[in-house]
Amino acid sequence: MTVKSAHRPIGVFDSGIGGLTVVKALRKILPYEEIVYFGDTARVPYGSKSPETITQFALQDAKFLLNRNVKMVIVACHSASSVALDELKRHFNLPIIGVIEPGAKAAVKATRNKRIGVIGTQATILSGAYERAIRRLCQDVEVIAKPTPLFVALVEEGWYDNKIALEVAKLYLSPLIKEQIDTLLLGCTHYPLLKRAIQKVFPNKIRIVDAGLETAYEAKEQLENLGLKNRHRKRPAIRFYLSDLTPNFSEIGRRFLGTSLEDVMRASLPE
Repeated sequence: MTVKSAHRPIGVFDSGIGGLTVVKALRKILPYEEIVYFGDTARVPYGSKSPETITQFALQDAKFLLNRNVKMVIVACHSASSVALDELKRHFNLPIIGVIEPGAKAAVKATRNKRIGVIGTQATILSGAYERAIRRLCQDVEVIAKPTPLFVALVEEGWYDNKIALEVAKLYLSPLIKEQIDTLLLGCTHYPLLKRAIQKVFPNKIRIVDAGLETAYEAKEQLENLGLKNRHRKRPAIRFYLSDLTPNFSEIGRRFLGTSLEDVMRASLPE
């Protein structure tokens, strides 16, 4: 790979703004990489769509990023990662990483008693993608998966570190406490903001695996192996594209990214 190739940006797409937690992790792990982010806010959520529609949308999102000359695509959407990743890899000739496999790999590595809890949206949990990924790595691990859809609304309302968040977390996670899990995999890009509330619910300290953070580590490893890591010591800006500029996108985006969104552009995709 050439030096010129290494200077190209990393592309990240999600069905909305939640994937900015992956961008935040990338900025921590790969601070000198330029990032182009596309959030398909006009068609969110993907989870309620058919696999065929999700795959179609994912192909369009990836093509948009390729038109920005990216060197790698990260699928920050759990729904797209679970149903469209193989098709994306067949369709495009560049490194493509989803959030499922890195999270599963880290959870298997973290558990000591081989009892892993997985939480996510209804669509992600019903897909069984995390269970399949975990069992491919270790067949004797017991996986207990539970949908926790209200967590998404709590984060988008900014209620992720208050009494309401703690009470909802208790209701959702009490069954997982009884299952005696020692590792909890966060299967949604919104959920890292709820780490503090989640940890408070468990009487014993558990290992919390952030799939987005693990995806950033996977990206770093692949870039290094391919000779595509940017060696230029300059912190570049992030380019943000959204298919719809909702009234509160800036406020919600700041929660996920940890800083204000700058250089946000609206982009319409071809049908």
